[in-house]
Amino acid sequence: MNKSRGDMLKENFGAISWTLKKFFGFYPVLGPLAMLCVLFSAIVASLPAIFIQKVLAVIEKWVSSGDWAAARVELLPYIFTLIGLYAVSICSLTLETQLMAVMTQGFLDKMRREMFGGMQDLPIRYFDSHKTGDIMSFYTNDIDALRQLVSQSLPSLIRSVSIVLAVLFIMIYYSLWMTLVLLLGVVAMFFVTKTIGGGSAKYFLQQQKAVAAMEGFAQETMEGQKVVKVFCHEEQTQADFDKVNNELFDVSYRANAFASTLGPIIANIGNILYVGLALAGGVFILANVPNVSLSGMVFDITVLIPFLNMSRQFTGNVNQLSQQINSIVMAGAGAQRILSLINEKPEADDGYVTLVNVREKADGSLEETEEHTGHWAWRHPHSADGSVTYTPLRGDVRMVDVDFAYVEGKPVLNDVSVYAEPGQKVAFVGATGAGKTTITNLINRFYDIADGKIRYDGINVNKIKKADLRRSLGIVLQETNLFTGTVMDNIRYGRLDASDEDCIQAARLAGADDFIVRLPQGYQTELTNNGANLSQGQRQLIAIARAAVADPPVMILDEATSSIDTRTEAIVQKGMDRLMKGRTVFVIAHRLSTVMNSDVIMVLDHGRIIERGSHEKLIADKGTYYQLYTGAFELE
Repeated sequence: MNKSRGDMLKENFGAISWTLKKFFGFYPVLGPLAMLCVLFSAIVASLPAIFIQKVLAVIEKWVSSGDWAAARVELLPYIFTLIGLYAVSICSLTLETQLMAVMTQGFLDKMRREMFGGMQDLPIRYFDSHKTGDIMSFYTNDIDALRQLVSQSLPSLIRSVSIVLAVLFIMIYYSLWMTLVLLLGVVAMFFVTKTIGGGSAKYFLQQQKAVAAMEGFAQETMEGQKVVKVFCHEEQTQADFDKVNNELFDVSYRANAFASTLGPIIANIGNILYVGLALAGGVFILANVPNVSLSGMVFDITVLIPFLNMSRQFTGNVNQLSQQINSIVMAGAGAQRILSLINEKPEADDGYVTLVNVREKADGSLEETEEHTGHWAWRHPHSADGSVTYTPLRGDVRMVDVDFAYVEGKPVLNDVSVYAEPGQKVAFVGATGAGKTTITNLINRFYDIADGKIRYDGINVNKIKKADLRRSLGIVLQETNLFTGTVMDNIRYGRLDASDEDCIQAARLAGADDFIVRLPQGYQTELTNNGANLSQGQRQLIAIARAAVADPPVMILDEATSSIDTRTEAIVQKGMDRLMKGRTVFVIAHRLSTVMNSDVIMVLDHGRIIERGSHEKLIADKGTYYQLYTGAFELE
């Protein structure tokens, strides 16, 4: 449903208000101090008109009397007072700019931290449904819009409003009639600003979204550049990019056309108003129109000249206000997107059972310890009597009658039951989309089931804190992600307190040590761009070593050897066998040769387990697995 202009302006204003509330919340003392500096300098900027009127009155008296000595005595205090005010104003502006520089960068730093911290708590579902480039746009374009708001638009807004109000008061003090003439022009400025400024709001929001879409497309294309070139898809990719870029051009043009038109219109209204005021003032003087003012002065040339200067100052700052609409509306659009990110519902976690290090006491019971003993247990507090019990971490995983759908109404798993006893190797085979990876996603609670139960060592996984649940699971995914840093850093990612020797032993266990030591700097070789300087198989070996160093009781191997050639697979398989020894292991594989030695093999089809048993049993049953194994087709 399309939103009305009023709704969009309301949302835009609400997002700006939220931003300013956050800003002054971070800086409850420095923020108001900086704004007071802006206010003070603005007031000082509006005072020259008063001094000009006083000086003109003294000059007029001097011309009529010819007494320069008396005039000089009157002039000097005005001059020195004005110099003093300007000196203080310079100091105030200097302090304001320094404070704003510190606060602006501090504000952006805190906002990025809040955004990134909140993003760590979002469910996997969010990242599955948003492009990486779109997410990155939050930290670039949208956050830069907030920078412009707090560092430029906000001080300019306060300064211009202060000058407008101060000048308006001074003008009323000198002549009410002339002020009313001026306000007629202000009414015209107001309607122009409302019409044009309001029209730009929706386009600036669309512009922020279009920028995010363009960045997402560009990043996706850069990551898939090899595929683009292999299939000679350059021209079509260029055409697709042109389409996205043209959409950005269109909304950006419309947004900036509205905003850029406003300034010249307001400026020319100000010029017309200046001429009108000069004519009106001349008529008032020639016709001896009685002056109505707070000052009680007669309206003459000594009042008209500073009044005209004040009108320039007044309309100039109204124009300055209109110029800020561009940045303010854009900031509102960016703030709306950032606010939507921060308001995203975090991953639900109602678990209270935690994973702790334990050691066995003399009586055979377990006690919690801060030392890394290599023995783990589930710490289960009981709210009824305040007691705490410890269940040894064994790796017993059971799924009972589980149903699941990524999208409501489109089931992926139907009535799935899986039993994995400690130390068992359970393999899942089946066509792409059968639900193999989904099962492992449910075990580590990347997604929550719709119906059924999943128990880990007899504990419902919903009762286990997600961080502790995932700490007990080692996962090697089909898609390998290596981070910028050394090979050693990437292996240590599995357990941050692991020593160098622990990492090397894990690499040897995975069969990765042989190629790592031949790298230019061995384990200290820097990896960049997701390990682009390594082969796919080498990257996968490092990922396996990363899981090995974590030393978890349960391992999930999702196509862990899919990117490794047959010769390398034989080497890795030996390491994998050592890695899997004594652990509960879930294996997803297309190559049936990698699952033959599994204790239980489960064949999935359209979200259901249609066969289960050992390799020998399934071959004897001569069902789907038998057809796969004997060559009716091979899932590779």
